[in-house]
Amino acid sequence: MTRIYIPSSEPDDWRQFLAEPQTQWQTGYSAKSLAYSWEEADGFPEEIETALADPDIAALNDTTPLLIIPEHKVPLPGGRTESQNDVFVLGSTESGLVSICVEGKVEESFGEPVSKWGPDSSAGKRKRFDYLVGLLELEGEDLSDIYYQLLHRTASAIIEAKRFHAATAAMLVHSFSQEHKWFPEFRDFAGKLGVEAELNKVHSCGERSGIDLYTGWIVGDAQYLTR
Repeated sequence: MTRIYIPSSEPDDWRQFLAEPQTQWQTGYSAKSLAYSWEEADGFPEEIETALADPDIAALNDTTPLLIIPEHKVPLPGGRTESQNDVFVLGSTESGLVSICVEGKVEESFGEPVSKWGPDSSAGKRKRFDYLVGLLELEGEDLSDIYYQLLHRTASAIIEAKRFHAATAAMLVHSFSQEHKWFPEFRDFAGKLGVEAELNKVHSCGERSGIDLYTGWIVGDAQYLTR
């Protein structure tokens, strides 16, 4: 994992960091919509700033972005593939640092549910799954219908919180789908963390592996679907 980051000057600078730049960088898709939204905001997009100001989540109020890193890779045990988070934010609050991983969406799914794994799944994949379950303190939960991407994106926020000595972490879905596609699947995942997810609201999931964890689904501005 590199420790050197290059500042961006425009949304197109984000393209080079995509896993598949030729296919993922298209108008109406999450990568491009997310890049334009965040670049033009020069900080948190308005809808995310509003959600973080909710008095119900006082620990995240007045979060100031210190670093915003596109396509941030977080190593996980059990294999060589890292969790590539669409946006990573290291933020500052009155009480300390906060680690925020953001997953951008439009029509794209969260990959496959755990139930799609066959009996011949590799030992490394199982090791990684067990690690994620332990980190999120979801032992004993039936996760067969939960989408695997949601597990490792949320775990990434906790991992980076520990790396930067932050007491707080959040995994936010920033979706530009005006029909809220895949929200039910996110809601099922949030339920496993003990919360009833609502649109445009960030919820506390309690303490997970010593980190105060939050999650939420924020609806992006539809104008970025045509940029």
